[in-house]
Amino acid sequence: MTLDPTWVAAATGGTAGPEARPARDLVWDSRRVVPGAAFAALPGARTHGNAFLEDALARGAAFLLTDRRHPRAVQVADPYRALLRLGRALRDRFAGPVIGVTGSVGKTTTKEAIAQGLGLAAPEGNLNTPPALARFFLHLGDAPGAVVELGIDRPGEMDDLLALSNPGIGVLTAVAPAHLEGLGSLEAVAREKTKLLKRAPLALAEHALAERLGLGVPTYGFSEEARFSGRDLRLGPERTEFSYRSFRVRLPYPGRGVALAALAAIAVAELLGRPVPEVIERLSALRLPPGRMELKRLGPYRVLFDAYNANPASLVAGLEVLAQQPGRRVAVIGEMKELGAEAARYHLEAARAAARVANRVLFVGAHARAMAEATGGLAAGDLEEAREKLRRLLRPGDAVYLKASRALGFEGLLEVFDEG
Repeated sequence: MTLDPTWVAAATGGTAGPEARPARDLVWDSRRVVPGAAFAALPGARTHGNAFLEDALARGAAFLLTDRRHPRAVQVADPYRALLRLGRALRDRFAGPVIGVTGSVGKTTTKEAIAQGLGLAAPEGNLNTPPALARFFLHLGDAPGAVVELGIDRPGEMDDLLALSNPGIGVLTAVAPAHLEGLGSLEAVAREKTKLLKRAPLALAEHALAERLGLGVPTYGFSEEARFSGRDLRLGPERTEFSYRSFRVRLPYPGRGVALAALAAIAVAELLGRPVPEVIERLSALRLPPGRMELKRLGPYRVLFDAYNANPASLVAGLEVLAQQPGRRVAVIGEMKELGAEAARYHLEAARAAARVANRVLFVGAHARAMAEATGGLAAGDLEEAREKLRRLLRPGDAVYLKASRALGFEGLLEVFDEG
């Protein structure tokens, strides 16, 4: 599909310049402009995209989406709001069902399970912002359906994502401390996340969460009271199994989180009238993006690399997987970002949880010393110090859990295992 400047102007309430040309792609980083792409000049935390208009044109931009007058621009009053309207116009061209997934934990895993289990389209990784979703709908084509992840870190962002994506089914995985610096409180997290359930005509929530928040929607989970109920959950060191009705579901990843994601996919299939046996067969070959409970065999070590991101709830889920691993258990726990005023308390609780599961624990980052003092673990102020201490800590046969927010760059610890 191409973006005709006249159509874009009509969709966004803008004006197309005389030299604006049809575009084959939509980007908001001028470094990603290739000939024939449209460049959306969006406001940023430090710099406005208008600072890069000439760079985008030099790289061959077909047109600019900007609030500035230019012969090759679609000029709009507010580029961000215009992008939301453009994304919604692109979404409205899509006839298939759209499933929206949100939650403090498990969004990407659940999105992938639904998409792969039902054979639907989905953005790669965790591309879950309004610009990314607008681009996704541009390239969606004639897919049988789509699954989108709705990620927020400030009040009001969920409203924007819902207005753009207009999901027919909403799935809520969890409400837990995450992005508290922007959202302010756990109550605010719940308020923003549950907007999806109120907006979507059909809604699903994880059963324990729905019970805790009093959500009056169908639920999925490992409780007999859930509408879509799994049973006989077996958590292995490398795989997970459970039963649904008369079927046995086998997943190539460890952990309760991936089991709940698979159960959510089955629940969506039931709501859409899709054959459950086919969904279960596809889930047996589920593949998740890197950094999410990724079991790596590196030399004589079993490494659970779960450092794409971190918050207290996802850490507890990962420690449950570590507890299933054979051999001596080592946890390397890094800082969890964006936890706001209660960050110190959350880190101490995380330290105690890790110490209950792991035989040895190494803490990394700003809270590391306090975490180590509270539990008798080791502390490292930065990644370089963590590498050195981890080298001395490891023994052949160890199962090692790596967990931290992405900003800490825990992939840099993997070289320690390659040395072994």
